[in-house]
Amino acid sequence: MMYDQTRAQQPSDQPRGSAARRAPGPEPLIPPDERDKIVRRLGRALNTFADTPRQSLEEAEGAFDEAVAQLTAALAEQRRALRAGWQSQEPGTQPTEPQFALRQYREITQRMLRL
Repeated sequence: MMYDQTRAQQPSDQPRGSAARRAPGPEPLIPPDERDKIVRRLGRALNTFADTPRQSLEEAEGAFDEAVAQLTAALAEQRRALRAGWQSQEPGTQPTEPQFALRQYREITQRMLRL
């Protein structure tokens, strides 16, 4: 079993499970089931390093590559959706869609810079 530092730091009276881990805020860029697969893959790499260092490094690299691919795809989709929203606006129309898009660009960019 892999050591979970976040879980270990939770007070004992805090409920455990997915509801306890869900913080308020924007949806995660990587769906939880895909994120869990990557985390398990990385955990296997960490847990087997002593016995098979080269295979562990290859597994960790694969987990890293998968995370990068998932993030790249998610960010590209968000960019596509935002761009489609504001590019289809006629000049002189209500500024609500462009303002919304600008806020979304700012929030997504700030999330990436906090990583």
